[in-house]
Amino acid sequence: MKPTDRRGALRVGAAAALAGALATGCGTEPRPAARRPGAAPGTAPAAAPAVAPVPRRFPGRPAEIAHGPRDRPRVALTFHGQGDPALARTLLGQAEKAGARVTVLAVGSWLDEHPGMARRVLDGGHDLGNHTQRHTDINTMTEAEAHAEIEACATRLRRLTGSVGTWFRPSRTQHASPAVLRAAHRAGYPHTLSYDVDSLDFTSPGATAIVRNVTGPLRPGSVVSLHFGYPDTAAALPLLLADLDRRGLRAVTTTELLT
Repeated sequence: MKPTDRRGALRVGAAAALAGALATGCGTEPRPAARRPGAAPGTAPAAAPAVAPVPRRFPGRPAEIAHGPRDRPRVALTFHGQGDPALARTLLGQAEKAGARVTVLAVGSWLDEHPGMARRVLDGGHDLGNHTQRHTDINTMTEAEAHAEIEACATRLRRLTGSVGTWFRPSRTQHASPAVLRAAHRAGYPHTLSYDVDSLDFTSPGATAIVRNVTGPLRPGSVVSLHFGYPDTAAALPLLLADLDRRGLRAVTTTELLT
């Protein structure tokens, strides 16, 4: 074969391989590669963890954790994982561009519809946790019902990532009832995650109001409640991250906040 023929054959083979790879990916939810948090554009994406992080026990911390240490310049931005996955990816990308890590508490039914989001969160270096299966008022349930609700989401997380996630947060309430705390512990979560700052972004008050709701009461160690699925939150997050930077506060995962 002439050299020119050999080069032509190689080009044809490469094109066929690319077409086959694209065909194989058809019908699956895209999982965009994420830069390492804080990495410059164009750097290699973070490798997916071989084993997803598991819940940790933090000695001296209560069963329900609402904030971290107040003597370190760190805060945790936590997102309830539900809604349009494109908007979720936008929020994750905004955080990563600013070098921030966040905590995502995923609803199980959302993961059923968008399973690729579980790995997308982990690939960005963020915490991933459990926000119940159906996002109903868990405090109105019996302990057995609450356990089933928590376990159903944990099962999906385990199937998608190999772990039940690092945190559990109860749905439709800031504070878990004693029965829910016991149910979460039975499901493998040593602590239930609450928060001390509520953005109220789910009321769609506008980006300016969201930033004000967060930055007003925010202190070192704060855990902030935010949501995927609301355009106002995506408009507010860059402003919020810039404010944290001006105040010398770092947005870290909840696990990092408490470590």
